[in-house]
Amino acid sequence: MSESSDAGSAAPLHTQPSLASRLVRTTFVTEESIYGVILVSGMIVVAGSHGASSWQVFWQVILTVVVFWLAHVYAGTVARHGVEHGRVIGIREAFLGSFKRSLGLVASALIPSFILLLGATKAVDDSVAMWIALWAGVVVLAVLGWIAFARRGSPWPIRLAGAVGTAAFGLAMILMKALIH
Repeated sequence: MSESSDAGSAAPLHTQPSLASRLVRTTFVTEESIYGVILVSGMIVVAGSHGASSWQVFWQVILTVVVFWLAHVYAGTVARHGVEHGRVIGIREAFLGSFKRSLGLVASALIPSFILLLGATKAVDDSVAMWIALWAGVVVLAVLGWIAFARRGSPWPIRLAGAVGTAAFGLAMILMKALIH
């Protein structure tokens, strides 16, 4: 093959990330998502330790996440609004940026909440639903850690270490549940 045929078939080095990739990066693999999973796990530990049903824990988790999310959007809007690097950021732009950034906090409650609903509908026992929701949090944290290091181009051992390190927060919640219960 000649050099000219190789050059024509080479993939560009700098391609634009897909919409799905940008959405995952800016919405789901954020500190808000990681914090949200830990918050939800903590709520399950605390609410579940008082003998609450899956239905009660579900509502406590949902209401707490909504309040934290609203507070996060408000705080982000206030913090972003004003002049930054010589550019005026209006209230609408500040709100939209904060809203978008904090979606991971809400999204982080989806999987555990669905699992808690399985307990609420008696598809599984309440206690089992809470334990599965906690373990799902560990898995979600591991995936978030893996993706965070993968998007930096880290080799797989570093990705694995990142996944284990992030999942350790969920494991700490499980340990707390075991000690409290």
